[in-house]
Amino acid sequence: MRSSVQTEESAGAHPPPRRRLVLAAGSLLAGSAVALGAFAIHALRARLAPEQLGWWQTGVQYQMAHGLALVALGASGLRFLRLSAWLLGGGATLFAATLYAMALGGPRWLGAVTPLGGLAMIAGWALLAFRAWRSQV
Repeated sequence: MRSSVQTEESAGAHPPPRRRLVLAAGSLLAGSAVALGAFAIHALRARLAPEQLGWWQTGVQYQMAHGLALVALGASGLRFLRLSAWLLGGGATLFAATLYAMALGGPRWLGAVTPLGGLAMIAGWALLAFRAWRSQV
């Protein structure tokens, strides 16, 4: 039985640059999450308060999870995932970056920006679920 979902490979094309971009972005998000987590343990642990280290750790966790999600989306080859990938990657970047900045002494008003990244991630997951449901993936 043949699936009704068309992938980029089944359309007869080589993986397009946008698919490689999603894979590269996911790999960079995940790899930098490892580096930032190690940096926190080795260079920041003695300098930051527990609350600040908690912000940092939360940023690393969300960044890693969404980097891996982008790798999976890019590897899937499904065409309808582009907007979901942008929302997940952009949201994770905004979310984590504001937490890192606050942990390093940035202004506390960044805490009001952080939820915008969270909303983008939620929207990305919701859109992914909707499109997967409609496409019978």
